[in-house]
Amino acid sequence: MSAELKRGEARQYRALLLDFGTVIQKSFFETRVYIEKLLQIPPGTLAWAGPFDPGSDPLWRQVISGAVSERNYWEQRAREIGTLIGEDWTIQDFCRKHGELPPDVILRPEMLDLISDVKRAGLKFGILTNELELFHGKDWLLTMPFACMVDAIVDATHTHILKPDPRAYALALEALDLAASEVIFIDDQPRNVAGGSAVGIRSFHLDMTYPLESVTQVRLAMNL
Repeated sequence: MSAELKRGEARQYRALLLDFGTVIQKSFFETRVYIEKLLQIPPGTLAWAGPFDPGSDPLWRQVISGAVSERNYWEQRAREIGTLIGEDWTIQDFCRKHGELPPDVILRPEMLDLISDVKRAGLKFGILTNELELFHGKDWLLTMPFACMVDAIVDATHTHILKPDPRAYALALEALDLAASEVIFIDDQPRNVAGGSAVGIRSFHLDMTYPLESVTQVRLAMNL
């Protein structure tokens, strides 16, 4: 987490830059019960809990240890879910099915409030995402209630430059037409947070188990 969070010191910031998955959209761990209802499978079938109960999720413990990537984790979960319903699923299939859930189920209300307050304050809002369109489809983002508030989006689906590559952040700053010192960034992946900090962007880690804490600190930093 960044330090120096005294209210009133940060009107230098002119934009909020957010990752999408887990930051604006809740993690799949948080929406499991709704996924089960959507797929019409028995409650409790999706027993994996990831960071909410690492002791019950051996595969997630391998993610923590570095033995398995988070991408590979979700690829395996997607295959498992597909098998449950008699289909051959990729992670894209999982994401797009998940996208059928209502926005008020899959989006973080505290993050939507933050975005709205950023815009009301006359500041910019951007999204820096590794593969949003690849996973969710071309026009899905346009259906989201915050779509009209987005000033810039940089998606590695098109740029082919993944965070934490410094060039990804440079593209976001260019799209916002701002300097690194004028932007605050939030991501759920520590390596991406470190990548933002390395290029001079004040960067915050969103812990999905305590999301409100991160939002509160960013509000203080942006004097909102």
